[in-house]
Amino acid sequence: MTVANRRKDGRAVPSPRTVDVAHQRKREDDRPGVWVAYGKLLRKFRKAAGYSQEALAPLLGYSPEQLASVEQGRRAAKAPLTEAAERVLNAGGVLTTLQEDVDLAKLPPFFRDFVLLEMEAVSRFDVNPTLVPGLLQTEAYARALFEGHVPVLDGDTIDSHVDVRLTRQKILTKSPLVDFSFVVGEAALRQELGGPDTMREQYRHLLSLGGLRNMAIQVVPIRSGFHTGLNGGFVVVETSEHRQYGYFESQDIGHVVGDAKQVSTFALRYGKLRSQALNIEESAAFIEQLAGER
Repeated sequence: MTVANRRKDGRAVPSPRTVDVAHQRKREDDRPGVWVAYGKLLRKFRKAAGYSQEALAPLLGYSPEQLASVEQGRRAAKAPLTEAAERVLNAGGVLTTLQEDVDLAKLPPFFRDFVLLEMEAVSRFDVNPTLVPGLLQTEAYARALFEGHVPVLDGDTIDSHVDVRLTRQKILTKSPLVDFSFVVGEAALRQELGGPDTMREQYRHLLSLGGLRNMAIQVVPIRSGFHTGLNGGFVVVETSEHRQYGYFESQDIGHVVGDAKQVSTFALRYGKLRSQALNIEESAAFIEQLAGER
């Protein structure tokens, strides 16, 4: 018979197995409910169609282990998986209906409220003095950002964060079109992430997006001196109900601002920044110049 170790105060010390089970339950408790629900439905459709995990996984572009993680709600389903599952399993659009909520649950809790507002936006104005805004980032640029995160993120988490960021970018071309305006600091464009090839691709991507008729991208040169964007980036969105909200973030902590006076200050600062920035054509020429330097 195994005798439990005890502390000096007489209380039993948990065995390693007890600790492992507790950690496993904690991980399971942390699973988003919509991931668990999606996984149960996917498993139900798979069994109804007569597939084992080993047989279905290659048809969905996943390994059996990855498919098992999705079915157990430990891994979020990506849109390509859902599209393939709908086709192979004849799911009737059920999984597609859940995909938007699955994607939303990938987001940090502090960011979800803002994304819900963003999804209803008719206009979105963004200031970022130090980094290329997330909606304008290439996959390689976004990956370089997450790979430099402190504390270090594991590979699956990095993949999930990149996938979420790229999925959010669908808002740029959704119908009806949202009016986008970005003011980016020159320092954000000169800060090298991922190496010269990554930056060159990022410049070309900005130039391509700048050609969209609902898009304005302006650069604030370093030589402009002080501007209010140096106090930190922020976003102003206007919803379909014509209510305005602000958002700002620092060190992985974000805040949605609903107070009309504060949001008005954000809007005033944004207008001032646009007047200090290069115009759209000058900004495109500036980005082209940076691309040529790589």
